[in-house]
Amino acid sequence: MGLTYASQWFSQLSSLTLTRLSSSSFHSFSLFNRNYTQRKVITNFSPKRQLQRPTFKTMASSTQVADATAKQDKITAPYGSWKSPITADVVSGASKRLGGIAVDDHGHLFWVESRPSESGRAVLVREADKPGQEPTDITPKEFAVRTTVQEYGGGAFTISGDTVIYSNYKDQRLYKQSIKSKDSSPVPLTPDYGGPVVSYADGVFDLRFNRFVTVMEDRRVSSTNSTTTIVAVGLSDKSIQEPKVLVSGNDFYAFPRIDPKGERIAWIEWGHPNMPWDKTELWVGYISENGDVHNRICVAGCDPTLVESPTEPKWSSKGELFFITDRKSGFWNLYKWVSSIIGQLFDAMAHPFLYIESVNEVQTIYSLDAEFSTPLWVFGINSYELIQNNEGKNLIACSYRQNGRSFLGILDDVQSSLSLLDIPFTDINHIVLPQILFSPICSLNEKPLARTLKIYLSCASLPMQTSWNHCLYVEGASAVHPSSVAKVNLDEYGSKVVDFKIIWSSSPDSLKYKSYFSLPELIEFPTEVPGQNAYAYFYPPSNPIYQASQEEKPPLLLKSHGGPTSETRGILNLSIQYWTSRGWAFVDVNYGGSTGYGREYRERLLNKWGIVDVNDCCSCGKFLVDNGKVDRERLCITGGSAGGYTTLAALAFKETFKAGASLYGVADLSMLRAETHKFESHYIDNLVGTEEDYFERSPINFVDRFSCPIILFQGLEDKVVPPDQARKIYLALKKKGLPVALVEYEGEQHGFRKVYSNVTVHLATTFVMDMDDTSGLISDYMQAENIKFTLEQQMLFFARLVGRFTVADEIDPIRIDNLD
Repeated sequence: MGLTYASQWFSQLSSLTLTRLSSSSFHSFSLFNRNYTQRKVITNFSPKRQLQRPTFKTMASSTQVADATAKQDKITAPYGSWKSPITADVVSGASKRLGGIAVDDHGHLFWVESRPSESGRAVLVREADKPGQEPTDITPKEFAVRTTVQEYGGGAFTISGDTVIYSNYKDQRLYKQSIKSKDSSPVPLTPDYGGPVVSYADGVFDLRFNRFVTVMEDRRVSSTNSTTTIVAVGLSDKSIQEPKVLVSGNDFYAFPRIDPKGERIAWIEWGHPNMPWDKTELWVGYISENGDVHNRICVAGCDPTLVESPTEPKWSSKGELFFITDRKSGFWNLYKWVSSIIGQLFDAMAHPFLYIESVNEVQTIYSLDAEFSTPLWVFGINSYELIQNNEGKNLIACSYRQNGRSFLGILDDVQSSLSLLDIPFTDINHIVLPQILFSPICSLNEKPLARTLKIYLSCASLPMQTSWNHCLYVEGASAVHPSSVAKVNLDEYGSKVVDFKIIWSSSPDSLKYKSYFSLPELIEFPTEVPGQNAYAYFYPPSNPIYQASQEEKPPLLLKSHGGPTSETRGILNLSIQYWTSRGWAFVDVNYGGSTGYGREYRERLLNKWGIVDVNDCCSCGKFLVDNGKVDRERLCITGGSAGGYTTLAALAFKETFKAGASLYGVADLSMLRAETHKFESHYIDNLVGTEEDYFERSPINFVDRFSCPIILFQGLEDKVVPPDQARKIYLALKKKGLPVALVEYEGEQHGFRKVYSNVTVHLATTFVMDMDDTSGLISDYMQAENIKFTLEQQMLFFARLVGRFTVADEIDPIRIDNLD
């Protein structure tokens, strides 16, 4: 059932106030409590600045529970000892994950959700036809919609007409299925290679040739050095054929996109040692009458005088090519390729098309110091949609990220103006539009040449028109909304939100705890580099029942996110609220090298991983202490995978933190480089540098420098971080007489992908899964009992070592070496 929100209420939620205090004060950006008009047209957006300290009392008192407790005095108790209904059981009741959204030609919304109740199986679901009805599962129980291209997948399904094509997780083959009925059977489209050794992602339908054009990763020859190409898969019901290679030769490909006439294809490619946020190229090729790609043109990324990473190409209904790139400004902004083509139909039966390029130019559509896209960790990113109106211009529904939050707007490419839309999401990941295309309908049974001529002649005389019902679907979240999909209805001008309705929520029950939520405050703090600042989300302790004495400062848990080329986004995470509702302060750091703040900020980590991230985390902790927000003697740090590396490095090379927790943290950088897959095979080299740097920045080589208690959490089948690394750190700390704990999970790999596992408890455990690792899509579901166990025992571990309080929950303690 959808949740409808009053416009006045969500206007308040989604508002953003940016507050900067003097250098001696607490620098912060608040994510809430500023009302702006529903329609705001900007050309160069400049957030409002106010000289006042942000407060979150309005949100904390907005529920019935808060209203009731406001009438009575709060209970005074030490930080960390507060009782909270956000228990480890609540946190471990795993939420569903979203794996993509799409809208069919009839305006029906579809999504892929991964279900913890089915061991993380990813299912394609169609929204309910009427209120009160349940959504319909499309995927049969023996199938799961998920691809493993480039390890992290994404872009696993595509819908056109009444058909969906998707990748099945078990065998990685492509299947075609009708979406009219849940009882329809999938039909395989690609060969069976005897196992999941060939994978597909990010595909589009090619009506001209009745085929599916997609990225293919072939691991048959080598699992560590796979071959990636763009291929065409036939959609005929006849025998299954080998995919036809259309584009090849580079290391990686993404975003194959075909223009409305079926004449041209655009794509993104890049090669080692670059990652797709370092340097990519946008190409366009012409499609011949036999379906081959020829006459290729490099649109962006090939100019040696420009460093850029174009992404997300998209054709308009008139055949204009839009895309996003970060040339010159260092921010991913919208651009358009302007080309003049002289086309002559001189022999329809022999060679229909003759192309002569007369103009090849890239134009800026809108310039802003903000990110209109995200790093290409996964396929299927869709940050904007094109809307063709009757005035000969494009309206573009887009999202961008600036100053720690996302914005949604409608961009006019002719006027270069942007109208902001007021919705309650402060984080937006995906936009899709329900559109009906009034264009010639070509039967997929027609011969290719007849279909080609029908499309070409009709489109040449009358461009396609798009009917937009002033509605769009948005995947997003906020500090008080879990990951959700919402339907946004606009007025007739497309400039004002008239209705906002949540269609799907990853965790709808979490809203019952809203009065306990700590709202994040985006802080800007000075780093060790003079004049250079970094960012983090600070969550103060929050509980409507309890308060601490005015003399006490709360303990702090600092988290370093995974990736490391990723970011934390300040959205609702019950594992954070577990801590803050018990009286802990929590800070989620976007250290230098994180995304969301442009290329310069992202490249701070080049050749300096283990330095910049560590220094920024330490600077953040010190900054909060200096501004009276937390207790200097109770600073703790945690992280998983790459974040676990930052945690271990901070504990080995710095003395800022009093205790730490490493979740499958990288201790040996050389081992990480040797064991990684093709996509990231040169990633670490760019972040570290020389062989000497690899040695000097690996905590495993300096176990004698650890000086505070550490909890280690490790999977026994982890090949990225072998168990011996955690054991070596554990034994070194035990020998030094420091309190230390180690838990090993039988059958678990890196990231704890296995659903059921046996726990070998050496002494204690660590933190819950690193939910923001990379894109939040690379982990499956850990057993609920294990999540509960790890979360509770970490709380108890810190309480016993640095807390000076007794936890309110009844938790059976585990013996800690050198303490018990």
